[in-house]
Amino acid sequence: MKMTFGLLGPLTVAVDSVPQALPRATVLRGLLGALLLAEGERLPVGRLLDLVWAEQADRVGRGAVHTGMSRLRTWLGRFGDEAVALESDAQGYRLVTGPDAVDLGRFRGLAADGDPAGALGLRRGPVLAGLERMNREDPLVTSLEHEVRATALALARAAPAAGAARSAVPALTALAEEHPFDEPVQAALLELLAADGRAAEALRRFQALRRRLSEELGIEPGEQVQNVFLALLAHDRDGARTDPGRARVPSQLPRDIPDFTGRDEQVRLVLDTLAAGRVPVIAGMGGIGKTALAVHTAHRAAADYPDGRLYADLRGADETPADPAGVLAGFLRALGADPREIPASLEERSALYRTLLAGRRTLVLLDNAAGEQQLGPLLPGTPGTSTDPDDRPDGARPAVLVTSRAALTALPGSRLVDLRELDAPHATTLLRHILGDHRVAAEPVAAAQIVDLCGGMPLAVRIAGARLAARPRWTLARLAHLLRDERRRLDELSAGNLAVRAGFAVGYARLSEPTRRTFRLLGLLDAPDFAPWAAAAMADIPPAQAERQLEELIDAQLLQETGTEPHLRYRFHDLVRLYAREHAEAADEPAARAAALERAFGAWLWLAEQAADQVPGPCFAPIHSAAPRHPMPSGVAAALLDDPTAWFDAEQPALNASARQAAALRMVPMAWDLAACQEKYCDVRGLYDEWRTTHLAVLQACRTAGDTLGTAVLTRGLIEVTTWTTPADGAGTAVDLADGSQTMVALADRARHLQGLFEQVGEVRGAADALVLTAWSLVAQGREQEALDAGRRALDLAAAHDHPGGEARAHQIIAIAYGETDLDRTIEHLTETLRLARLIGNTRFEATAIQFLGAAHGRAGQVERGGELLLRSLAMARSLKDRYVEAFSLLYLAMLYAATGDARARETAEAALAIARRFDLGHHLAQALGILGELDLAAGDHASAVAHLEESVLVWRARGWRSFLAEALRALGRAYQAAGLPESAARVLDEARELNGIQ
Repeated sequence: MKMTFGLLGPLTVAVDSVPQALPRATVLRGLLGALLLAEGERLPVGRLLDLVWAEQADRVGRGAVHTGMSRLRTWLGRFGDEAVALESDAQGYRLVTGPDAVDLGRFRGLAADGDPAGALGLRRGPVLAGLERMNREDPLVTSLEHEVRATALALARAAPAAGAARSAVPALTALAEEHPFDEPVQAALLELLAADGRAAEALRRFQALRRRLSEELGIEPGEQVQNVFLALLAHDRDGARTDPGRARVPSQLPRDIPDFTGRDEQVRLVLDTLAAGRVPVIAGMGGIGKTALAVHTAHRAAADYPDGRLYADLRGADETPADPAGVLAGFLRALGADPREIPASLEERSALYRTLLAGRRTLVLLDNAAGEQQLGPLLPGTPGTSTDPDDRPDGARPAVLVTSRAALTALPGSRLVDLRELDAPHATTLLRHILGDHRVAAEPVAAAQIVDLCGGMPLAVRIAGARLAARPRWTLARLAHLLRDERRRLDELSAGNLAVRAGFAVGYARLSEPTRRTFRLLGLLDAPDFAPWAAAAMADIPPAQAERQLEELIDAQLLQETGTEPHLRYRFHDLVRLYAREHAEAADEPAARAAALERAFGAWLWLAEQAADQVPGPCFAPIHSAAPRHPMPSGVAAALLDDPTAWFDAEQPALNASARQAAALRMVPMAWDLAACQEKYCDVRGLYDEWRTTHLAVLQACRTAGDTLGTAVLTRGLIEVTTWTTPADGAGTAVDLADGSQTMVALADRARHLQGLFEQVGEVRGAADALVLTAWSLVAQGREQEALDAGRRALDLAAAHDHPGGEARAHQIIAIAYGETDLDRTIEHLTETLRLARLIGNTRFEATAIQFLGAAHGRAGQVERGGELLLRSLAMARSLKDRYVEAFSLLYLAMLYAATGDARARETAEAALAIARRFDLGHHLAQALGILGELDLAAGDHASAVAHLEESVLVWRARGWRSFLAEALRALGRAYQAAGLPESAARVLDEARELNGIQ
């Protein structure tokens, strides 16, 4: 049997040429389509989530991918084609198919052999049409759509000469209907229709396109379509010629950029600003594409300025501002002035220039302006640069378009067009335009890496493309490898007379020496962004001086602002950061660089330590290192820490980067303290991946350096996060549901090891925390008495060493160990937990205590009291934005509703399930599935009950919580019985009885 697949249109599957029904589940169709698009390349789980679930990716867990792949493997296996295999490993999934099994491969083969008509004959519509959820912005989809488009355009170019225009029209028509605003495709179709003798039809299609663009986008067709239209008109008028006596007009614009990419929003903004009689000022850093945008837009607008287009580069050959008098002399000659009569003075030249432009529809493009003073003499004096709406008659007027590194906001009548990096899809498109679709499509991963390493900077992408174009034997992967070396990246981004480094040098040369020093030092930071106080610490200068220097860097386009007042932050473009580091290594001593980094890290740590004390979270003993702190001025600190959680919201990415950088620089105590200070914040915000990955990176540095205290503190944090959440990356310290391990069983050994680490360094409070973790493991294994003993020892240690948070945790686990065997003692210990949580001001743990109290009262038959407490804990969790506690409160509420027959039980359990899947909360997931399964069983929906309970059992097995697993098995047994599966029921019920019999 041979399976074949179709992607070039709706997804199709056939066996021996007989069409087969697709999987019923949309998710399975999406996963199959994504794997086929990858053509045997392995796709990571995160990439599959983004591809198949798109905007809903953040609402589902990575487990959904594993589940979907398991179901897809089963579905594929039904067809018995041994050449088709779904493979998986730690890196992700890939689908292996037989040769020529996918229409995509046949399409590319025909296109490469110069048969675009044959290639397009395989196309049935847009790629994977009908899969609405699929992320169509992913490079796998966009690169294939670009290939199809390029093949269609190649066919349109070749068909007329081959006398095959008519046969090519259907393929171009289909593509034009799918992409009504793709002007090259529309132009190609018009030319094909004309070549086929259907000029009237082409004219009608042009008019329809023009109406559509006007009504939906408010624009006219672009230059390419307009040129085809004019040619059609000329042909329609029997070759009528333009008036040979028409006066010549200046046309100085540089050649349009043939591979101009993206910037649609900015193009519209420039055109709208010109139409409104104002001056667009395109501003941005060197290499960001200011001139390209200006020239392209000027060509787009050229038809609106029939009296001429003037152009001047206002940056001199030696990077000094060009003399306006010399620029005016050139403009005057272009406008028809007799060279012998051009005045000598700047003022007279400017006056003559304004006179000659008066009443003329002329566009003046002033490129690379240094400032408002340089521009003053070059601005026309008639409307078009006026800010007064009453001064803008509908008659003829000149217009001005400016590019500059500076914003030039003081320029009268100006409107800023702030240019930033290209996004990844548009940067990839630019690379494709330079190299050709086939070469980029052959190495999509390497192409994405090149674009990323270029930081989306158009000049850098263009240079990378030029180097590859000049080296056809190079793979894209080779250049990506070269660019990954940060020390060589700027050297590699040089080709011919183009160099990224040269663009930055202009701004750097204009800085004052103190600001140059701050720029160099700030470039040493790995943090993705930073606040002004961090710059002050780094440079060891007052905050007010740091803010002035940051503004100078902004004006030089060497730094970018993010955020808004009063929370402004600053970031480097990656390539500018490398440029700053080059200068720091050349100009600053190693000791000075290390001291600057230590001051910055010390400032972050000083603030993080204070902020962490005010953030509710796990009640672990606060244990810190002796790393040097860099205190902030009291007024600055008070303002920053007014809302500690908001401070962490802003600083968490920088804190993570700083902890990793400090570890790499062997500042180990600084590194582990920076990581540990974030634990409570990450717990409240549900940032489990960030918590886990940063701790793992820094923990390795602690072990290498022999820092036992840091190893203990980070191990404690890792145990906490990996015990209660399912790791998204399969990291070695955590338990993956697929590997058969049992989280709660493994916890006992890990907690005992942790206790030994803390005892080794004499940190008794940490040892008490470790004993509580041991007690949790013992409860899960059904060893309640041993758990009570461990909890009481933890309580004694915490009480003897002034650790009220440890006392609160000990009381909580003792209450859980008593469980339903002694509800009075359970409630007593939970009441003490609540008192201690309030004593230490930990609202997060207070909400947890109230939640457990509510559940205990509910089990004791005090339903009203239990519901009241659970609703209170739910409200507290939501006010804290704590999804972990929120999910637990929802679970207990759902159980209470189910027990009392309240119709709200299902929606409450489903809300908990959604949170559990989104944040990979294994315990919550298993419990929510169990509740829903029981509700399904009560409602008579046996199939759904079995599905929910089977997944619940799977998760409880991985977690190793004996009592919960036994309960889930009993429920599954009842579901199997109700579904008419007695053998399955007997099997799981026997297992449940066996678990209950083990003490």
